[in-house]
Amino acid sequence: MKAKTLGNKNARRPADYVTKAAVQKRKAVDMLVKLFRSYSVVAIVNLESLPAAQLQRLRVTLGSDLQFIMCKKSVIKLAIAAVKDKLSGIDKLAASLVGMPALLFTNQNPFKLGSTLQKSKSKAPAKPGQTAPYDIVIPAGPTSFAPGPIISELASVGIKAGVEAGKIAVKVPCTIVREGEKIKPKVAEVLAKFNIQPMEIGLNLVAALENGIIYDRKVLSVDPAAYITELITAALESRSLAVEVGFPAAETIAQLITRSARQARHVAKGLGIVMPELAEETVGKAGLEAAAIEGMIKFPADASGAGAAGKISQEFKEEIAAEKKQRESVSHDKAEELAGELKKKGTLRE
Repeated sequence: MKAKTLGNKNARRPADYVTKAAVQKRKAVDMLVKLFRSYSVVAIVNLESLPAAQLQRLRVTLGSDLQFIMCKKSVIKLAIAAVKDKLSGIDKLAASLVGMPALLFTNQNPFKLGSTLQKSKSKAPAKPGQTAPYDIVIPAGPTSFAPGPIISELASVGIKAGVEAGKIAVKVPCTIVREGEKIKPKVAEVLAKFNIQPMEIGLNLVAALENGIIYDRKVLSVDPAAYITELITAALESRSLAVEVGFPAAETIAQLITRSARQARHVAKGLGIVMPELAEETVGKAGLEAAAIEGMIKFPADASGAGAAGKISQEFKEEIAAEKKQRESVSHDKAEELAGELKKKGTLRE
C-alpha cells in the first residue's frame, strides 16, 4: 500500500502546480524584458540608506520620461539572462547589482541622466557604518572650539590640534577616512562637530548601459563645467604642440607663417643679407657704423681746414662702403652654402 502524501510537507508537488509567488515573479521578469527592449538606456541605482519619504518625492520629481522599477536582485538577474543574447553588454550590467538595486529606463543620454540624479541629491551628515564617498580631510587652521576635552577627541581620530589665541586650531591637514572605508562612530562624531556633511541623499547611480557600452559612476558623475575646461585646455595644448613641431593645420598655419618669417629675418640679419624687409634697418646700421668710425679719426689741420677733413672723410666712407659690399657678398655666399647643406640634409625644401 502506498503511503499518503496529503499534508506531507516533503511530498513532491504536481509538475503543473505553480504558486502565486512564482506567477508574480514570472510577470515581473516579463515586464523587465519588455522594458529592456523598449528603452535605449538602462541604469542601475542603489537605494541603500535612502529614506522612504525622500524616495517617494524622487519618484514624483524624476519625470515621465524615466521609468523607475524596484524589484529583487533575483528577478533582475532572470530578466538579464532572458535578453543577454539580444542586447549587447546587458550581461555585464549584472555585476553592478549592489546594495539595494533598482532600475531606471530612459531614452535620455546617460550623462544627462547622471546630471539629473546628481542635482536631485541633498547633503547629509555621516552615520557610523556608512561608506565614505571620497577622502574626507580636516583642513589645517583655527576652529570655533574652546580648549577642553575636544583636543583628546580630535587626537583619537588622528587630528593634531593645539590652542592658538584661545581657540582650538588644527595644526596639519588630516585625512580621517579614505574613500571606500567604513566611517567609525568616533569619526562620525568629529565630522558632525566640524559640520562636515560628506554624504548625499538621493539615487546613487551605479552604472548605465547604452549601445552595448557600460558607463560607471565615476564617468557619469563628471562635472560638465570641469569637462569643458579640460577640453579647452587639451585643445590649446594640442595647438601649441602642433606649432612647436611645425605641423600645418587650419588652426596653426597663420602662426607658423609668422614664426617662419621672424626666423628668416633673424637669420638674414645675422648673416648680413640685404633684403627689402631689412633695407631700412641695414642702411641705418651702416650709417651709425660709418659715423662711429668717422668720429674716431683725427684729421690733420691744414690750410684748407674742414675741406681737407671732408676729403679724407669721403675717402674713408668710400673704403667703408667697399668693405661693406665685400662683406655682404661673402655673407650671401655663406647663406647660399648653408642653404645647400640644408637641402642635402632634407631640412630645407624647394
